[in-house]
Amino acid sequence: MHKVVIDDDGAVRTITINRREVHNCVDAETAASLAEAITEFADDESHRVLVVTGAGDKAFCSGADLKASESLMSHDFVERAGPMGFARLDPGKPTIAAVNGYCFAGGMELAAWCDFRIASANAEFGALNRRWGVPFIDGGTQRFARIAGLGAALYLMETGVRIDASTAKELGFVQEVVPAGNALDRARELAEQIAGYPQASIRADRKAAIEGLAMNLDDGLLNERSVGFGTLSDPEMAEGLERFRRGDF
Repeated sequence: MHKVVIDDDGAVRTITINRREVHNCVDAETAASLAEAITEFADDESHRVLVVTGAGDKAFCSGADLKASESLMSHDFVERAGPMGFARLDPGKPTIAAVNGYCFAGGMELAAWCDFRIASANAEFGALNRRWGVPFIDGGTQRFARIAGLGAALYLMETGVRIDASTAKELGFVQEVVPAGNALDRARELAEQIAGYPQASIRADRKAAIEGLAMNLDDGLLNERSVGFGTLSDPEMAEGLERFRRGDF
């Protein structure tokens, strides 16, 4: 049985962590497979948007497999991608988390790695790693604050509190809450919509927004101009403007 399953539907690729018997926690084999799948997505221009989810309806990802924690520090992708296989990778294209249940510890880091998050109403979030003294080393300390603000991030990381999907949305960690069982369908629906847009400008805007987090406003504006100007000759943009002139909205 493959621990990571890849499914393609047109320009949308879905990566599923397939370890439902252990709430889709990540061991070394899973981490390496995640890193390989993300790298392949980045290099494949036929796929424009990535959806990340977990098998079944009980768990998105419950974090690192603490029964195999030592191996997470020794697989082939640790230095390039991080222990769980994603933290330092950027495919340069849109990514969506379909959170369909438990999203704990490193699972929250994986969700935060994605550009935005769609959660089922039964989803739960929490820094449960706090209970065992395990630190966040796959992006949590950096991405949680960037997404939800420092106060919310420290609240989650220090208390280890479990919160439901609606609370996660109130904190800004989740962007949409949908009925239980519908997160993947909604994420794929949005992925197809995004994949149908001209891609150069989406990727430029994404790049400028992410890079701008480390810049002051003026430098960020200059970077936005530099990155954005490079897309003005995009054939898809020319086609889009022609549709607009014809009144085809």
